Amino acid sequence: MSELFEWSDSFSVGVQEIDEQHKELVGLLNQLHTAIHEHHGSEAARRILDELADYTKTHFMVEESLMRISNYPDFAAHKQWHEDLIGQVVALQEKLDNGQATITFELLHFLKVWLTKHINEADKRFGEYFTHHGGAAEWAPHVEESMTKKKWWWKFW
Repeated sequence: MSELFEWSDSFSVGVQEIDEQHKELVGLLNQLHTAIHEHHGSEAARRILDELADYTKTHFMVEESLMRISNYPDFAAHKQWHEDLIGQVVALQEKLDNGQATITFELLHFLKVWLTKHINEADKRFGEYFTHHGGAAEWAPHVEESMTKKKWWWKFW
């Protein structure tokens, strides 16, 4: 069986932390695909879906933090896309809890299409902006300088 979503460098947004998290999301989506394809049962599929939902929320918080510190001009719209997806997933989880829905290949297709489109459009736009306006190259020297002058809490351990 082939994977539902095969990661390639063409999905890279140019921000290592975001790319690593996207790979994790893709891996969870592929685990969900395997669970459905191999009939692992609704409980196993639901556990993976819940993990995917939780990780997605964490990932969105990281992206949004990077957007805030870099003064990303499309922050509000990007955050709204995140909130819309989280809302859809929460609604699906409620339907699953009430027996009104099942985890299907159609759901997987929706998640794959959403993630692909979001990475290739919105996240790549942010990656480009972050690299040129707020990325590590711009503020890393200040962090290094600050760290050499101060005794940080972690140096006491």
